[in-house]
Amino acid sequence: MRKMRFAVAMLLGAALLLAGALAAAAQSKWEVKKTVHIGGAGGWDYALVDAQTHRLFVTRTTHTDVIDTVTGKVVGDIPGQIRSHGTALVPALNRGFITDGGGSGGIIVFNLTTYKVIGRLATMPDSDGIIYDKAMNRIVAVSGDGATLMVFNPNIDPKNGQVEKIALGGKPEFLAAGDNGKVYVNLVDKSLLAVVDLRTRRVIARWPTAPGGHPTGLALDAKTHTLFIGCRNPQKLIVMDADNGKILAALPIGAVNDAVTLDGAQAFASCFDGTLTVVGKEGGKYAVEQVVRTHRGARTMAVDPATNTIYMPAAEFEPEAPGVPMRWPRMKPGSFMIVEVGRAAAE
Repeated sequence: MRKMRFAVAMLLGAALLLAGALAAAAQSKWEVKKTVHIGGAGGWDYALVDAQTHRLFVTRTTHTDVIDTVTGKVVGDIPGQIRSHGTALVPALNRGFITDGGGSGGIIVFNLTTYKVIGRLATMPDSDGIIYDKAMNRIVAVSGDGATLMVFNPNIDPKNGQVEKIALGGKPEFLAAGDNGKVYVNLVDKSLLAVVDLRTRRVIARWPTAPGGHPTGLALDAKTHTLFIGCRNPQKLIVMDADNGKILAALPIGAVNDAVTLDGAQAFASCFDGTLTVVGKEGGKYAVEQVVRTHRGARTMAVDPATNTIYMPAAEFEPEAPGVPMRWPRMKPGSFMIVEVGRAAAE
């Protein structure tokens, strides 16, 4: 009996230690670790990390920078864009894809080793967010002005291949894919989230994002079937059940959100006002755990789950003329940078 009590005590002790470790992980604090000056011409939009090769891809309007995350050096420059937006990678085919929203729209196909352009697919104007749906082995992108989801096999012929188009019924911004053939798309002008079944090529649901509006950033936790939706007006991070559209939480975030990402059990919403809101689940409820002050303009980001590092493109801006506010601040030439956010050291 004494041995049994000891074994039970040991098991309880181990469980308490595990619970404590999990709680500590959930409450991990984040901070800006460093800022890396990159420079070069062009603004920026979405960023993407390839954790296997330690490469950060950042679209820079007319070209796309490839940055070594270890050294902070630009190791590749992919040309040929008019107004680039996002990047998707398919390492198995040694291919990458960049949406170009300029002109009549297109998607640049490039070699992942040499960064040389293989070809350009004709798409639609304002080609914007793009992802690789590994479960369906499809590249999926959106056309904002065309209110369309665009789908194709990543092994497509860049010269003669055809891109399939699915009408969304609203202006899409960003998207996420599950492991069940479903793609979730923010409809920014409708304040809705559209659910597309890639097997039937149909929109099967449109769920309101209220009390958040004008949804932009989007991330999906495939394990818990939970969507995290960044909204600009009202400024909220909406937590939604990906199975039925039920709103699980609506949490405050900063101004002008453009990206949402996940790292472990935490969600992050980056905003132009220089705030990074960190959200976790405490006592069965989602809550804001921290607001990290980053850098004005750091509205997009990419996370490396292997190092728990968040990379946030940013820049310095010209001062606004008195009484003449600019619709979008003018970037100071050569001031482009990457702000790196990581876990704070334990106290």
